[in-house]
Amino acid sequence: TNHNRTLHAGSPIQQQHNTMPKATWNGQVIADSKEFQSVEGNVYFPVKSLDMKFFKKSDHTSVCPWKGNCTYFNIEVGGKTNANAAFYYKDPKPAAAKIKDHVAFWKGVKVDK
Repeated sequence: TNHNRTLHAGSPIQQQHNTMPKATWNGQVIADSKEFQSVEGNVYFPVKSLDMKFFKKSDHTSVCPWKGNCTYFNIEVGGKTNANAAFYYKDPKPAAAKIKDHVAFWKGVKVDK
């Protein structure tokens, strides 16, 4: 089942349960889950679906006007570090409430849907 909902103009959120996306970096699966959120082209995985041994909290932060304050993780696999490659919104603004306790990836992390 695929549910589409628009939070505000241009920001579709989808939740899909018929596929199991996975995130891979440096040859290692670091997250996979049947439950996820899709926002602005990013797949947000539930925190509980991450293999936390590969994640180290980063001091880097940023702010999104509609999602709120963003915190990052470094990903460490096989002796290599991908700095700030995972991001999450611990307390997202109301418009992005669905991504609370979810993590998304960028910077070369491959996400297969």
